[in-house]
Amino acid sequence: MSSAFEKHQKRRLISSYFSVVISIALVLFLLGLLGMLVLNAKTISDNFKERVVMTIYLNDTAKDVEINQLEKSLTLASYIKETKYISKEDAADFMKGEYGEDFLDDIGHNPLQNSIEVNLKADFVTEQRLDSISQATLTKAFVDDVRYDKDLVSMMNSNVKRISLWVLIISALFTLIAVLLINSSIRLAVYSKRFTIKTMQMVGATKQFIRRPFIWKSIKLGIIGAVLALIGMAIVLYYVDKTFADLQLLSNTILIAGLFLGVFLIGILITWISTYIATQRFLNLKTDQLYY
Repeated sequence: MSSAFEKHQKRRLISSYFSVVISIALVLFLLGLLGMLVLNAKTISDNFKERVVMTIYLNDTAKDVEINQLEKSLTLASYIKETKYISKEDAADFMKGEYGEDFLDDIGHNPLQNSIEVNLKADFVTEQRLDSISQATLTKAFVDDVRYDKDLVSMMNSNVKRISLWVLIISALFTLIAVLLINSSIRLAVYSKRFTIKTMQMVGATKQFIRRPFIWKSIKLGIIGAVLALIGMAIVLYYVDKTFADLQLLSNTILIAGLFLGVFLIGILITWISTYIATQRFLNLKTDQLYY
């Protein structure tokens, strides 16, 4: 009879520990994903900004030397990421590939223009900077027009600021929720041992002596949960990096290592503090209060 009871208690204890580990792992995993989003928010927004194209259309009378000089000056500018010259013939081939028919047969000539596509560095993708570059470029006699999607740039910059603010707010809120969830799981695990805690106290054990095994056990559970969370984060990070290679999420190894270390330490710190508070609460209760 006693053996069956002990097995039942052991199963309950293992189940309790398993629940704590899973809770810690899931919370830290979600917290880590949010941390990756926060740390890479600028990289992601910069990637979208640098995809904005400013197209410089050239007159048919433009000489090759003039075009080369313009393209070279743009390439050497500190605010330019890359440039690409597109001849009117290449533009016609692109149109044909897109629409599946040769529109030149109906028109009889190529109405398209030679052009230079310009991608600016993210910090310079603003309406003011693009307008300034456009006006300076239009002063050249062989430049016919300069175009870019002004509405897209305005909306992008506005949304980046708004999203960044909300990401920070959600991060703070989720961190608080993570602490509360882990604390709740640890408290439930300690609660199941409240009579053991009080018994040890009644036979003369000090509070520090009683707390020590509970804290060490919780720290071990926190480490296991944190390791599981880090494995999940690594899998997600690898998959996202392979799917969206342009973001280069794995390029900053120091930042990633700092995030992983932070998640690991948070798992240990929260379990340590939660266990300390939970055991302290039961140590301060009177014997008759343990039943409530």
